Amino acid sequence: MKRIHREQARKYAFNGNDEPLLNVERGECFEIETYDAGTGYFKSPDDKAIPGNRPGFDRTPPQANPIGGPVFLDGAARGDILVVTIEDILVDDYSWIAIGPRRGPLGESTRWPELSADYTTKIFRHTPGPSGTNRDGTLQFNDRISWPITPFIGTLGVAPDREVATSIDGQGEWGGNLDIRDAAPGNKIFLPIFHPGALFYLGDVHASQGDTEFTGTAAETKATVRIHLDLIKNKRLPWMRIEKPDSIVSIHAAKPLETAVETATTNLMDWLVTEYSFTPTDAYCLVSTCPDFRINVYQMVKIGKLSYVAGAEIPKRYLG
Repeated sequence: MKRIHREQARKYAFNGNDEPLLNVERGECFEIETYDAGTGYFKSPDDKAIPGNRPGFDRTPPQANPIGGPVFLDGAARGDILVVTIEDILVDDYSWIAIGPRRGPLGESTRWPELSADYTTKIFRHTPGPSGTNRDGTLQFNDRISWPITPFIGTLGVAPDREVATSIDGQGEWGGNLDIRDAAPGNKIFLPIFHPGALFYLGDVHASQGDTEFTGTAAETKATVRIHLDLIKNKRLPWMRIEKPDSIVSIHAAKPLETAVETATTNLMDWLVTEYSFTPTDAYCLVSTCPDFRINVYQMVKIGKLSYVAGAEIPKRYLG
């Protein structure tokens, strides 16, 4: 199986001028070994998120969220849709979270001075499950609390149209640092293509995360990701979409949050109208009356240029 090895997966931008690291056919499985968001810096509680100690933090913006790619898909062209099927994510034996002064929304807290007075790094050990691997393993938060490992890809996308976008704060219809917990095994990601071959990248795997990634980091980890790529020819998308086994999700990122929510919802309505034979009136009324319609707030981090990421989701059983 073709693979991008971890030491190769150290790009920090989605760049249409990069030479492809892999060339694959439609439906061909391949793997990317990813670094964690800190490129291996965080190994113990003694590794603090002090910018002066972290490699790449002498740059603006800092070099974080390393990604592997680009992957060139034969037959992909501008104006097509890339279909990314996530087959498997196998995480490392630990993950980490790092907080401290001027990091995240409480990095200057006076209510809880311990959050802003010093840097804190927590290491979470991963315990293999019945399979003997971390595919069904457990994350140990502390001596009392644990939960199943629920991995997803935090940063993924294709090279943008003309600009070069960083993997730490780049976001757009093409993908980027979106921290969508539904970018998970068993789901499909749909992305518009802007360059021949699509030029696909991914990295920044999380072992788990709740809504918003409130501190600015979650359970950051190394991983091996197995995926395959396919195409929908000659069709445009307004923004990223996700298909889960039982639902569809329209994604958007913007500030303020209500703009992300409104645009994700209207894009979902467009999906219902163009592909599921809904009238605009029925689509509009459905998202206001269906008890299973959901707005997911995936990422709402007060850090740098990051916009807020929302997803409008509807179960497939309502699609007819």
